[in-house]
Amino acid sequence: MWPASQYTHTNHAQATVKTNEHQNQQNLKTLGMTSAISMAGPKPIDVEKTNDLKDSLVPFGVFESEAEMHHRMEVLGALHRLVRQWIRDESLRKNMPPSVADTVGGNIYTFGSYRLGVHHRGADIDALCVAPRHIDRADYFQSFYELLKTQPQVKDLRAVEDAYVPVIKMNFDGIEIDLLFARLALKEIPDSFDLRDDILLKNLDQKCVRSLNGCRVTDEILRLVPNINNFRLTLRAIKLWAKRHGIYSNTLGYLGGVSWAMLVARTCQLYPNALPATLVHKFFLVFSQWKWPQPVLLKQPDAVNLGFPVWDPRVNVADRFHLMPIITPAYPQQNSTFNVSASTRTVIMEEFRLGLAITDEIMLSKCGWERLFEAPNFFSRYKHFIVLLASSARALDQLQWCGLIESKIRHLIATLERNQHITIAHVNPECYNSVPLSTNNGQPLALPPGTPVPADIALNEINKNDKGEVIANVCSMWFIGLVFDKTNVNVDLTYDISSFTKAVHYQAENTNMLREGMTIEARHVRRKQLHQFLSPSLLKRERTASGNKRKLDAPQPPLHKKTKRLSESSTDDISCFSYNEDSNSSNMYEVNLQNGNASSHTPQEADRNKSAAEKQMAPASEHPSTSNSIACT
Repeated sequence: MWPASQYTHTNHAQATVKTNEHQNQQNLKTLGMTSAISMAGPKPIDVEKTNDLKDSLVPFGVFESEAEMHHRMEVLGALHRLVRQWIRDESLRKNMPPSVADTVGGNIYTFGSYRLGVHHRGADIDALCVAPRHIDRADYFQSFYELLKTQPQVKDLRAVEDAYVPVIKMNFDGIEIDLLFARLALKEIPDSFDLRDDILLKNLDQKCVRSLNGCRVTDEILRLVPNINNFRLTLRAIKLWAKRHGIYSNTLGYLGGVSWAMLVARTCQLYPNALPATLVHKFFLVFSQWKWPQPVLLKQPDAVNLGFPVWDPRVNVADRFHLMPIITPAYPQQNSTFNVSASTRTVIMEEFRLGLAITDEIMLSKCGWERLFEAPNFFSRYKHFIVLLASSARALDQLQWCGLIESKIRHLIATLERNQHITIAHVNPECYNSVPLSTNNGQPLALPPGTPVPADIALNEINKNDKGEVIANVCSMWFIGLVFDKTNVNVDLTYDISSFTKAVHYQAENTNMLREGMTIEARHVRRKQLHQFLSPSLLKRERTASGNKRKLDAPQPPLHKKTKRLSESSTDDISCFSYNEDSNSSNMYEVNLQNGNASSHTPQEADRNKSAAEKQMAPASEHPSTSNSIACT
């Protein structure tokens, strides 16, 4: 039986706590890159505020029950046994004697939020499969993938072999698992194997090193914080705040889980004796004033030279352009926030300043912690939006299709930021699922997150129109809020949108992902038109969550952009995508990806097509119309 300590963070943390306490009592003042800002211990009011903080987190489901935790351990134990069985079978297939195949081992290691001990109810598990040298990645994505297919507990199985960090994703007995793979240059993998030794990386390929990096970074973060329990509760609060405020997404250019963990860990180093309530307050104090792009580091980079690239702006020119560098503490050191753009940095910094203002009031007992976790209303901040719609014929295709498009959205944001008239391009990280298109006359209508689709609607059956063409029935959407620096200007976004859709199409084609019925559209929508895309229940929830209008200081502008409040938009005189001022509709740029071909669609027949100037004068229909022209007038 695999030792429980391998797949539960509890035992590991207890051992780490004892080690940390012994080490840190010796040298608390120099924990991290600099000495602590304050060594002050907690006061009675800090204890009270910390208890209030913990109570305020409970309604959000951030704490898991004992039964749920036990179920996770059972799932990881079953997955470990499956890995051991697969490695033994592969060893025998490669003519290894049975007596040797029984001893080569193989392990599952967890990392991320589960290993840190800050996972919430229903959270996924990041795990790593470590195999000996005679098992390669091709075996993992072939024979192990086929073995997983035969397991009744496994659902939604998909492999992403060509990703930057190759992964197999699955739902194992109700638990979402992202399983990476790494092959070590060792004959066998013992049960109690420590991955922190840098020498293990020698002669490994880049993909194995990246896969190992998750576990190595997580272990190093736990080693570098002065008090793990205080770190955990603080991180739970900060992660919940980031998710509620829409700035938790590494893919879309915000900060991911490891980045938030490192920021909290640095705060703990600067205030080593503080309780979580104080640490949350100090977190906002420190990082609302941080002088980016000064990097955040938890320790002096290791002097290891195994030939792998590390983050170093003195050597690497590209590293000099990173806007919010947060450097991982394990070799090879990397910037975990290289996706951050000028717009997302502006959004994050404004939220830091708002968080500081709220926690100031909390510490003065002027309000409770629940105010910190109030979700702002994204849709009331802006007057102009780009809506990206991803559609497929079947739900089975939609999962991969959305994943591909989401991974490219940050490139669209970067393109929009380069437009001289766009001050902010703020993407909402929430991906909204639409009602089935067949139930709403083919029009998308977003549902509140987590809303189930009626069981009587078939989402995996292919529907065709009268011409025999496959039509989309499953749709998802993202919203991008836009702020312009001037009024009454022409802003042509045709090239920006077409470049984005071509990039999505190119990768979908190269990875054989394209299916009939897959489409991607970009539409301009004004705030008053949002009811066409958002269900009444979602609009009502957004208005309720908004509460009173937030009064914020003006944020720092993006690089080389005119200063403008994030919630401030230009006047109604500006319109995008050839918007007709006399109507409540807007134009749409649509690229249908069918049979591997990209094509633009218009509602008129080919013989009735008009010039772009004529189309701007055409009467608008009830719903957004299609157009090859995207312009602001």
